[in-house]
Amino acid sequence: MTALATQASAATTAPEIHMVALPTGSAGTGSAGTGSADSGSSSGSAGTGSTGGSSAAAIPGVAETAYKVAAVELAVTQPQCHMPWQLLAGIGRVESHHADDGDVDMFGTARRSIYGPALDGTLPGNEVIRNHAGKFLRAEGPMQFMPATWARYAPPGGDPQNIFDASYTAGNYLCSGGLDMHDSAQRTTAILRYNHSMAYVAEVMGWAHRYE
Repeated sequence: MTALATQASAATTAPEIHMVALPTGSAGTGSAGTGSADSGSSSGSAGTGSTGGSSAAAIPGVAETAYKVAAVELAVTQPQCHMPWQLLAGIGRVESHHADDGDVDMFGTARRSIYGPALDGTLPGNEVIRNHAGKFLRAEGPMQFMPATWARYAPPGGDPQNIFDASYTAGNYLCSGGLDMHDSAQRTTAILRYNHSMAYVAEVMGWAHRYE
């Protein structure tokens, strides 16, 4: 997927930018030992996932494929994790509505770059985070990663705006430390790395169960 993301980046010029601004979470928030607990971005959806209904048919095809491919890859790289694709789908739904309802190019890269709001403290619950130049940071991509977390868990050459790269990286992040998603307590610990909020855990798991 990394090669595809690289090709897509080379083929894309002056991409549009899409801001996601509802307060949910971003990879790096409240994490243990990642060096990227400097987050707290806003992103995601207005939905709750608590309603019953259809399964994977509600997910854009490219997004569903990305989540399933990531789960297969993680079964090889982190076999102890038992990562279900539905969990990745739950996070993708909350963080970016599956990359703006699958609005990606043929390589899986967002046609309009997805960013959370600047972490300048203006939104409730958000931290104030700047880079070395003093600029406010933003989470980015379909799975809303902070730069430091992405650098640690992404595949070499990965693009946070690519739904395949982002889905794998999200799973790699959740699985880190030997966590097993078959264990409910460990799964909760993993999701809290994204956003240290039990309401966020419930929302993600609500969508994950809906996609089963």
